[in-house]
Amino acid sequence: MSILDRFLLTDQVAVVTGAGRGIGAATAIALAEAGADVVISSRTESQLQNVAKAIADVGRRAHIVTADLSDEAAIRGLATAAKDEFGRLDIVVNNVGGTYPCTYLDTTTKFLEEAFHFNVSTAHALTTSAVPIMLETGGGAVVNISSVMGRVPGRGFLAYGTAKAALAHYTRLAATDLSPKVRVNAIAVGSVATSALDVVMGNDEIRTQMEHATPLHRIGAAEDVAAAVVYLSSPAGAYVTGKILQVDGGLDHPNLELPVPDL
Repeated sequence: MSILDRFLLTDQVAVVTGAGRGIGAATAIALAEAGADVVISSRTESQLQNVAKAIADVGRRAHIVTADLSDEAAIRGLATAAKDEFGRLDIVVNNVGGTYPCTYLDTTTKFLEEAFHFNVSTAHALTTSAVPIMLETGGGAVVNISSVMGRVPGRGFLAYGTAKAALAHYTRLAATDLSPKVRVNAIAVGSVATSALDVVMGNDEIRTQMEHATPLHRIGAAEDVAAAVVYLSSPAGAYVTGKILQVDGGLDHPNLELPVPDL
């Protein structure tokens, strides 16, 4: 076996949440290029159809589940969908998440709890539903998509950063509980050129500022994250669990400060 063969996922089955666009779409396609069939889910059917076509174009199968993934029953059902459609489940990518910025005094308890639910509870719901199916074929791999804001401070990101920090430590704890048969890792993502950054990408001044504040002097591409997911999901990453891989261009502080004034 060559070293490149260790990155193959031939005939494995993956579930990717938030797969209609951005990191989720790039990840689903990358897993298919590595040989996996993929259950893809998000709210928007038309986006999922485009991703499914790209998966078919590389010779693999996609199964679309259009759903509101903030709903626990819906996200748990993705594991069953993988088993029903493809007969097994090997890889889970908990990509769905996010929370818009909010000032400290405007961050209500409800807002904080909703951020935790969307970024952590959804990952727990899918993973706990997936693990018994993974064990039927010997085990599997889980990759959680966290954020640089889970480890660096920045004004306006209290709810989002707290939730992503929780997801990172959830990853470490879950990896301990599920070893040795199921590996659990996370990717702490920096600024990536997705629809969430459309305003930034269209403003040359802000984009330049962010690039200069990033050690690698560029905004990330969704494929940068997708490549890391393939590594962590594949035999290439077989000796890695409970770790947070930082795919952030080298950031150790936010590369864009929100205009949140002092109290």
